[in-house]
Amino acid sequence: MTTDSIRQPVNLTEALASFDDVYSPRIVTRVNDYDVRIAHTRGEHVWHVHEDTDEFFLVLDGRFDIALRDADGNETTVVLTEGDVFVVPRGTEHKPSSPGGSILMFEPTGTATTGDRHEGEIPSHVDSTTGRALP
Repeated sequence: MTTDSIRQPVNLTEALASFDDVYSPRIVTRVNDYDVRIAHTRGEHVWHVHEDTDEFFLVLDGRFDIALRDADGNETTVVLTEGDVFVVPRGTEHKPSSPGGSILMFEPTGTATTGDRHEGEIPSHVDSTTGRALP
């Protein structure tokens, strides 16, 4: 991301239209030490945890579900639709899934999409990345 691109407005609709990959976040701008990322969602992600950071989600369109697992192994699912926000607290195991949609996330720069640790194989449609530049 260049200094010039940071100073220009980013239209999220146009940015989302510039790529098709799911679970492959694009960095649209930065705020202090945080990336503002957008991503298309469809299918299952992977159970993972971010030990040292919360994870903020805003659903831009569609539906986005987040399964949460507590320390005793009990699972609950939060169902989010367009306009909903939710924060997964640091250290909480979670697994996103979606029938289709798009999200905006705030995460510290360098945060991996598959967390500090994850469970099982990473599905082929999930990009284990710290974010990619817009095309």
